[in-house]
Amino acid sequence: MDFIPLAARVFLSVIFLRSGINKIFGFAGTQGFMASAGIPEGLTGFLLVGSIVLELLGALSVILGYKARWGAIALIVFLVPTTLIFHTNFAEDMQINQFLKNLGLIGGLLMVVYFGSGPLSVDGRKDLT
Repeated sequence: MDFIPLAARVFLSVIFLRSGINKIFGFAGTQGFMASAGIPEGLTGFLLVGSIVLELLGALSVILGYKARWGAIALIVFLVPTTLIFHTNFAEDMQINQFLKNLGLIGGLLMVVYFGSGPLSVDGRKDLT
């Protein structure tokens, strides 16, 4: 049963890993999307780089179980403003789904914050000395 927290961490984090990589390769398009959502154009590059860093480092931290609580907090810090800025048009069913999906991700990340990464992780390794 030790593998269950590992599987949960991977399933929970892979979406952030993929999203961060996609933002790197679609940087200009993502900046344009951010600007169309009302983010000032002068800030889009800075905020986009910040979101890429939070997503990639947070996802790797949670997947590997290295400082997983901090990685989960980083992903929550990314998700809260993202959810409130980009997914509150409740007139569209897709936006409601995106909003609820993000709430579910926040819930899973809060579990990592509370319970830690589990036994199959860098944080959970046993000291063999």
